[in-house]
Amino acid sequence: MPKPNFRYTHYDLKEIRTGTIIEVSLNAVANVRLMTAGNFQRFIELLDFKYVGGVARKSPVRIAIPETAHWHVVVDGEGHNGLAESSVKMLPPNPATAARKTA
Repeated sequence: MPKPNFRYTHYDLKEIRTGTIIEVSLNAVANVRLMTAGNFQRFIELLDFKYVGGVARKSPVRIAIPETAHWHVVVDGEGHNGLAESSVKMLPPNPATAARKTA
């Protein structure tokens, strides 16, 4: 199976609920790409893929999960000087915000 010709760090987040916030901390400018499992498979097969995110110039980067699914985060240095060191944590959805949306 082909792999992208640039270095990246991959985080398999498993299934995550809508509204969860993914926080990615970086030590340099990098691309932060949040993608579903199917799109991650397309990414590693060098096919067109869809993602949420983009170039991260500030740290930390926070991205809200748009739908409940199996998600992956890819941090890569494509177009940058190198691969940034990174870490990822998940912040659960705010119950007060969720309650307002359903009311």
